Amino acid sequence: MAIITNKRSVMTLYSGAVDILSHRVRIVLAEKGVSYEVVNVESRTKPEDLLELNPYGSVPTLVDRELALYEPNIIAEYLDERFPHPPLMPVYPVARAKARLIIYRFDREWGPLIKKLESSKINDSRAAAKELTSYLLQLVPVFNASPYFMGDEFTLVDCCIAPVLWRLPAWGITFPQAEAKIIDKYADRVFQRDSFQASLTESEQELRKLVRAETA
Repeated sequence: MAIITNKRSVMTLYSGAVDILSHRVRIVLAEKGVSYEVVNVESRTKPEDLLELNPYGSVPTLVDRELALYEPNIIAEYLDERFPHPPLMPVYPVARAKARLIIYRFDREWGPLIKKLESSKINDSRAAAKELTSYLLQLVPVFNASPYFMGDEFTLVDCCIAPVLWRLPAWGITFPQAEAKIIDKYADRVFQRDSFQASLTESEQELRKLVRAETA
C-alpha cells in the first residue's frame, strides 16, 4: 500500500489491456458502477508514477484519493466495502471465508498455469492447457448446480472465473460435448451481464473475434 500526497479527484486504475487480473478488477468496478480513469500499462513501458505508487510495478493498481492498492483481491474487497451495493461477497462469515478460500485456490492452482498458457513456449502451454482443463471439468457439478458459482447471486468468485472462461478459446481449450454445454451455459450467463461487457477492452474483445475468424 502507498499513501500519496497529491489526491486525485477520480479513481484511477492502472490496467493491462489483456491482463487477466486487471480484467477481474474491471468487472468489479463495472458491477459497482464506479466512474474511474484507466491508465493502460504495457509490460515493456511502465509509467514512472506506477513505480512510485506500487513497488512491484504490477497491474492492476488502483488509486483512490490518498490510497494506492496493488493486489487484485485486496482491490476487489476494498471496492466491495467502499461501494456496498450491490454486494459481491456473502453476508455471513462462514460463506465469506469459503469465498476467499475458493479465490485463493484459483489463484494458487490456476495462476501458474495461466502464466504458462500466455507464454510463447508451446510445450509448456500444452501441458498447462491439459491441467487447466482437468480443473475446470472438476467444477462442472458446481456450474450446473446454480446460476452462479456460490448460488443465486453473482460474487467476487464469478469475477475471478469469468476472465478465465473468456480466454479459453484463445488458449485452445475445449471440453467434451456434455460438459461443454454446462460450462458454456454458465459462461454465457456471466458474459451477458452488463458489467462483464463493460469490463472488456478492445484487445480482449479481439481475443474472441480472432478465434471465431480462424474457425469460420
